[in-house]
Parts: sequence; structure tokens; C-alpha cells
Amino acid sequence: MPDKLPVWRRFGARWPLRRLLRSAGRAPATLTFIALFWILGAFTFFRGPEGPVLDWAAASVSTVAGNPAPLLLCCFWAGGPTGYLGGTLLALLAGLPGERQLGTGRFLLAGFGGQVTGLLLTTGFAYLTSASIGDWSRALVSESFVGPVAFLAAAAAAASARLGTLWRRRLRLTLFTLLILLALYGGTFSSLTVLGAATAGALAGPYLAGRRPSIPHRLVSSRREARVLVALVVLASAAGPVISALSSQAVGPLSVLRYLFTDVEVRTPAELEQLCGEAADSARCIAARVQLRAGPAAFFLATLPLVLLAVFSDGLRRGRRFAWLAALLLQGAMTVLAAVRIGRLLTGEEPGTLAPGTGSYIALVLPMAVPLAVLVLLALTRGLFTVSAPAGTYRRLAGTAVLAAVLLAALYLGVGLVNRNGFSPAATPGLLTADLPGRFLPVLEVTSRAPGIVPESLPAVLLYEGVGVAFWILVCVLLLRSFLVPPYSPATADAVRARSLLRIHGGSTMAWMTLWSGNNYWFSPSGNSYVAYRMDSGVALSVGEPVGPRNEVRSAVEGFSAFCTANGITACFYSVGIQVRDLTSRLGFLSLQVAEETVLQLGSLAFKGKRFQDIRTAMNHARKEGIRAQWIRYPAAPLAVKDQLHAISEEWVADKNMPEMGFTLGGLEEVDDPEVRCLLAIDEDGTVHAVTSWLPVYRNGVVEGWTLDFMRRRSSGFRLGMDFLIASAALSLQDEGFSFLSLSGAPLARAYGETDDHDGTGEGQPMMDRLLDRLGETLKPVYGFRSLLAFKAKFAPEYLPLFMTYRDPASLPAIANALARAYVPGLSLGQGLSLARRIVDRTA
Repeated sequence: MPDKLPVWRRFGARWPLRRLLRSAGRAPATLTFIALFWILGAFTFFRGPEGPVLDWAAASVSTVAGNPAPLLLCCFWAGGPTGYLGGTLLALLAGLPGERQLGTGRFLLAGFGGQVTGLLLTTGFAYLTSASIGDWSRALVSESFVGPVAFLAAAAAAASARLGTLWRRRLRLTLFTLLILLALYGGTFSSLTVLGAATAGALAGPYLAGRRPSIPHRLVSSRREARVLVALVVLASAAGPVISALSSQAVGPLSVLRYLFTDVEVRTPAELEQLCGEAADSARCIAARVQLRAGPAAFFLATLPLVLLAVFSDGLRRGRRFAWLAALLLQGAMTVLAAVRIGRLLTGEEPGTLAPGTGSYIALVLPMAVPLAVLVLLALTRGLFTVSAPAGTYRRLAGTAVLAAVLLAALYLGVGLVNRNGFSPAATPGLLTADLPGRFLPVLEVTSRAPGIVPESLPAVLLYEGVGVAFWILVCVLLLRSFLVPPYSPATADAVRARSLLRIHGGSTMAWMTLWSGNNYWFSPSGNSYVAYRMDSGVALSVGEPVGPRNEVRSAVEGFSAFCTANGITACFYSVGIQVRDLTSRLGFLSLQVAEETVLQLGSLAFKGKRFQDIRTAMNHARKEGIRAQWIRYPAAPLAVKDQLHAISEEWVADKNMPEMGFTLGGLEEVDDPEVRCLLAIDEDGTVHAVTSWLPVYRNGVVEGWTLDFMRRRSSGFRLGMDFLIASAALSLQDEGFSFLSLSGAPLARAYGETDDHDGTGEGQPMMDRLLDRLGETLKPVYGFRSLLAFKAKFAPEYLPLFMTYRDPASLPAIANALARAYVPGLSLGQGLSLARRIVDRTA
């Protein structure tokens, strides 16, 4: 169904300004708040509330016992010009969409309710913990809160309940990770108040959205989304040490940063020596050492570990193994460094003050808790990051980095000697060489000694500060580029070879699934045929039938069987047709029907007559609701469409409350293929209601038909989306001249009463039937196999049985375990063995 409209019109795109104006028109409370915010700010000249206004604007612990008005009114003022600008921006970003989602009344209730709750919780925390963390609680009592952050954080958290699963989870994860870091590292009255307000908003959100909250027993997401969530945590955690470092009480691994922002002005080592004198451990002396040693570039070098974490988070999002290992090592180093710093502070080996109150010790330990928690998270999610770069990628990257370091070091030494008088004292080879490591290494341990050389002239300053920054920027760029290099696995070359053979010779309707990641390949001696299989616990589970010339099917079956026997592997042909079943039967294999493929013959298809009444109803309803079918190729689809497909898929996975399935059931990763076609049910506003994907079926070098694979529907979208899309695809592909359409097989499901006895004796068939039924029932919560088969029946298709063939009934437990782990890749070995044992026990 080609569409002549431009891409932005075809998918209902809107200009950002138009969307903003539409949101503003539906958010009167937010617009009123912004106007009142600036009017009240003008009366205080945007310096923050002062004098009599302070009693009404600033909320504090004493507010609860005195004047309660600031509990509600504190959001209408800010602490200064920056606060007014930031508050306005936050209101536009969070208030406009939040009010649009909740409605004005609920938006105000969520904002004010969350703000008051956050203030009361923080006050209660300060009182209840005064005996155990006295220093911290006394600091909380002396502080106050002013600004719209708590109000808007509570409203945004509440409004997230109206979002889809994907963005609700992302928004809450990012929001609460940042707020928890602020509370842990900063520990101020304001940070605790905002955290309490957001928590209250998130808890109240489902009720304000008109539904009861659902608490799943575990977080369920696709592999792709799980990577994104881990990357978000790592990225958000990088802000914590900066917050700690800029605090006057910071003791974290980057606490040296707080010495960059003082009024100390020392220009030469001689002035430093005069300032420090006998008080070498004073804060002013330490600040002078830091500023002289690092200069303005200190902030970048001191935050370098965090910059690298941000870079590695991009690799984590893409599932890269190198990024996972690098982030793990860096988090481990930061954890160890924090522990060492704590030990040195406690023993007095490092300059710093540590009050005797318990709160000081708690604040001391917190900077180590965050990197340790992220370290544990990375260790537990190791299995998500399996994508490897091509061999030699990081060897070449390391070589480039070393070469750049050598050239920049030579530049620093050469230009430094030429411009020796631009330094104080005058540069010498010894002084420049001794200072060279400090130009490249992160500024972590610079407070124990004074710098030996300081730049004074502009060329010397540029050289002194530039070489290290230039080197690490280059490294970051190289790392980001390495994450964009197409991934590599040992099967990559085999998959390319298999794709070429599939296009030339064709295969079954499942043949395209043999090209999916995770498959291994056996190639025939002739090189013209192959068998794709999954290897697990000694079982080689084929992905459909052999692919190759039809006259080589027998030799391919015999060759793969011999290959498995020679290597001590159990061969199992899965989802094969009658021909392969008969060929394996001659080799002594037993067989069992495992699925029912449904096929529509094209050419004269017309959904007429009583039996197609449901199909015509779906088509008519779609027409009345302005929903049309639109073909796309996922790699070339607009970003707005990809985002919606991702959200629909994540909502489907979360609703099942179990891991996304694999093997012969594709996900978005399999849809991301230029030869796979997607059909969308999309309305006039560009909202995608449902999606199906179709795999090409090659025969004799050309595509003769298509196989249905990916099926997802928006829970709040067009209810008859699947009926509409399959019918539309059938009619559209028929018009394009294709000969058939496979609605694919319903895994582990059969038409009632259809079983075959091919074990040679008939004695083992009932037990195997029960085995199949038990496995299907066990996995039914993830994918409604039998209901899927019943759904496809409304299209009046032809039914073709698909079989599993195996050599020995004693291998059934291992095959059951391999099947379960193939369909549910997240299943652990212990869970798989336990599942197989329960199935066999109940079928015996």
C-alpha cells in the first residue's frame, strides 16, 4: 500500500512548537504558576525571599510548629535568578505534559500533596534521627527549602502513572536514581524534601490516574530495554561524585573538586610556600595546591572517571561486552579508592576534618555505597552484555591512544623547553618530565604535595592544560566510535554465508529464522546446504528444516545427524515438515507433532461469506476510526515510529510478567532487518495501534511468499488491530503478486485430536504427547499458544503439521530443557533442569 505523502505527514508528525502550544492550551495551572512565579520574584528583585516574605516563602523544620503557610507557598519563590530560570524551564518540561496527563485538578493535588508530604517526611526524619546522626539532623534543622522543584517532581512522578510501560519505567528510574544520589551525597534539607515529594507522587499516581497500583513480583523487560535501564543507572550515578565534590563537607573520591571554587589566589610555588607555612593541612593550603597543580582544566581531569562512565553507558545501551567490563573495572576502582580515602581519613593519614558525631561517619561511608551498588548491578547483569566488536578493534584503539599520548608528551616536552621562561620556575627537562604524568592522569591525589612547575604565559597555560584534555577527548571519541562498529561473533561469517545460500536456493517458511542471532551452523560437504541449530546441554536443536537445494535435503539430514553422533551430541530436528520427518524416520528417529502451521494461498483470496464476518467487521471498524495499514521497513522508519514500536513491545513484555521469548519467535532485534517488512495499524495523528512483521520466503532465488512473525498491539489502541493487519497484509501481498502467506506455526500447539504415532511401537506416544502438552502449559503464561492457533483459524487457512524428531526417548528430559531455554533465553540452567524434571515427573 504505497503512500505518496511525505514522511512527516504520513506518520502524523507535528512541529515541536505546535505540540508545545497544544500542551500549553491544556495546562492553565502551569501557565498561571509561571506567571505568578515571575510576578512574586519581581517583588524581591529575583534575589530570593527576604525580610517578612521569608516567613511565608521558606519552609523549614520550625515551619511545622509555627506558620504552616510555607508548606504550600514555598514553591512560588526561588533562591535567586538561576532558580527562577531553572524553575521556569522545569515547569515547561514537567508541568505542561504532567498537567496534560493528569488534568488540572489532579495535577495540583499531586504537586501540593507531594510537596507537603516531602516537607513533613524530612522534618520527621530530622527529629527521629537526632539521637543517632546528630550532626546531620542539626544541619537539617538549620536549613530551609524554597522553590518549585518538590512540587514539580511530585507532579511528574504522579503523571508518569499515565504513561506506557516503557517511558514510565525510564522516567521513574532516571528521576529516582538522581534524587537518591542527591539525597545520599548532598543530604540537604532540599534534596530530602524533593525525594520525599517525588515518592509520594509516584505512590499516589495510579490512584490519581483512576486505577489500582500493580506491583509485579519482579521487573520484566526485554533484553534491549534491560540494557537501556542499566545504562541509565550508570549514567545517572556519574552525577553523584560531582555533587559530593562540590559540597563543603564532601569526603568522596572526588572531594578534591571543592577546592577549585574558593577565594584562594596563589600564582607561584613561592606564594604557596608562604601561604601554607606550618598549616600544611589547612583547607586554604590544599585549595592552593590543587589550583596551582591543575589549573582551570582540573574540573575535566577530576571528573574524568565520570566522563568515561558516561561514555561506557552508551556502550552498555548497545549491549557491548567491552563497555560492561570497562565500567565494571572503573566502578571497582572508584569503590576501592573511596574505601582507601575513608581509611586514611579515619586514621588521620589524609588532611581533613571528621567530627565525632555518628552522622559524620554515615556521610563518610555514603560516597562508597553508590559505586559499590552500581558495581553489584553490573556484576548481576553480566549476561545482558554479550555483543563483541570485531577482532582487533580495541587493540587498534589502544595503539592509537598510545601513539597520541607519545606525540602529545613529546609536544609538551619540546614546546615547554622552547618556552621555558613561560613557566615558574623556568622549565627544565627534569621539571617537565616530573610533571608530565599529572597532565594526563585524573586529578585524584594532588593535595599531598605542591606542583613543581606552574605556567605563567598564555602559550604555557594552553600547553599545560591542553595536552591532557586533548588526549582524553580523543580517547572518548575513539570509544564512542568503537561502539558503532558492527558487532561480531564467531557465527557472523557463517550467518553471512547462510544468508547467501538462502537467497539462492530458498527454504521452508521458517527459513529466514535460521539467520537470527544465537544460531550455530553446520554446512554440508558440498557447501550448498546448511542446518541452523541451537546448542544447549548437549542437544543440537535445529531451527526448522535444512536450507539448500531440494535434491540435497536427504544428504543434509544424514550429514547433520552423523555430525552430531560423531561429536557426542543429541540431534533433534525441530519444526520440520512431513518430508524431513520421513527422512529421519528411516534413520531410526522418533517423531512428535509440535506445532500446526497455518497457510493462506493467495491469488483468488477474498474475505467474503459468513465465515469471514469477523474479518470484515475489523476492516470496517478500522475504516470508521480512521486507521489505515502502512508498510514500512524498520531500519528506515522515522524515529517517532520506532519509539512507539519499542513502547508497544515493552508494554507487551511487562504485561506477560515473564521474559520475552526467542528461538522461533522474533522480537524487535529480528524486525530490524532491511528485508523484513512491517505492517502498521496507524491513525491520522500518527499513533501506531498495532504492528506485524513479515519474513521473506525465498524459492529459486526470488521471494514467493511471506511468513508472519512479530505481533504486538497497544493495550489502549484499536482492539481488532491484529485481524485488520493480517487481512490487510493478505490482500496487499496478493495484489503484489505473491503466491502464499504463512501465518506461522503456533509453537507447542496442535489442532485437537491430531497426533501421529511414528515411534515404531506406539507405546511411547502417549507419554510424549503429555510431555508436549505439559511444556506448552508451562510456557502458556508467556505466549498463549493454543489461543493463538484458535485466532488464526478465523482466516480459514490450510493446516500443515510440524514435527520434532529425535533418536532416543531417554533424551527427552534434555530436549525439554533445551526447548525451554531456547524459547525463554533468560532461564537459568537450574531452572531449566527443574522444569524438565517436573515435566517428566508429571508425564510418567
